[in-house]
Amino acid sequence: MNPVLIDLLRGSAVESRHAGALAIVDASGAVHTALGDIDRPIFPRSAVKLLQALPLVASGAAEAFELTDAELALACASHSGEPEHVATAAGVLAKLGLDDTALECGTQWPSREPVLRGMVARGEQAGPLHNNCSGKHSGFVCVACLMARNAGADPAEFARGYVAAQHPVMREVSAALSATTGVDVEGAPRGIDGCSIPTFALPLRALALAFARAGTGQGLSSANAHAARRLREAVAKAPFMVGGADRFDTRVMQAFGERLFCKIGAEGVYCAALPALGLGVALKIDDGAARAAEAAMAAVATALLRAEGELLHGYSHQALRNWRGTDVGSLRPAQALTRALGPHP
Repeated sequence: MNPVLIDLLRGSAVESRHAGALAIVDASGAVHTALGDIDRPIFPRSAVKLLQALPLVASGAAEAFELTDAELALACASHSGEPEHVATAAGVLAKLGLDDTALECGTQWPSREPVLRGMVARGEQAGPLHNNCSGKHSGFVCVACLMARNAGADPAEFARGYVAAQHPVMREVSAALSATTGVDVEGAPRGIDGCSIPTFALPLRALALAFARAGTGQGLSSANAHAARRLREAVAKAPFMVGGADRFDTRVMQAFGERLFCKIGAEGVYCAALPALGLGVALKIDDGAARAAEAAMAAVATALLRAEGELLHGYSHQALRNWRGTDVGSLRPAQALTRALGPHP
């Protein structure tokens, strides 16, 4: 059974406990910190978008279509569907001579409430560009278009069905996951993600290794090492694109720049790279609670970066308020997590 990582207090009493597992690994595979079962496969979902975007740069597609920092950052994003996100994804497709009908991620309403309310008030409809994965999928279409160009094929026709596991684009994405994690994903448990691409269940140990490699380039081909570095640089320059207003990933990467790349995944998953320390992080909250995952990631970042500012503390020790604004409780790291994140040699 995994240990409790995060406690939720109402008043001074614990109301809920969030168990989970945590792996912090260096690029050689040496374990810095391990809590819980780090070898049980879990679905990382959107936490691995940086890895899924590697072929966009490694293939030469990003350079061929002259993608900007904002467009590359959006390829790594689970964005809130704000106007800047929508316009940026549309801009990528315009460079390809395509529109949102090329996207196969599905329609999703913006997750940022003021944007959603404004659209409803104006009678506007959501579309694929509002999907939190539209940047990633625009990147996939870029790769498909370059493949089509090289093969002398029609880009729109070649890109059709790119979400299928056997499509050349998804085969490149799967290869990137295998190369970074050290796991042959073809043999891993497989499902379909919310945006319709394949998702693979992988151990936290392997995911942390992948992000240590993505942060340092160690253990990667020169093409993938360059791609990881280029994507991290782009995210550091345009962190708003990765999440949006008031989102954890955006706020933290605005504050720490290239010192920290972090990315949330569905169902309580977080992955991160700390390039200067040579470490990768992967954690999973068993019950899938996103705010508990954010609190755990904030505690990890605080310990590893030796950061004592209000930003991370506000997440790791988040105050809980009711609808009148009254303080009613808080989140805090549980004893097992604080002990594991103590001083290391």
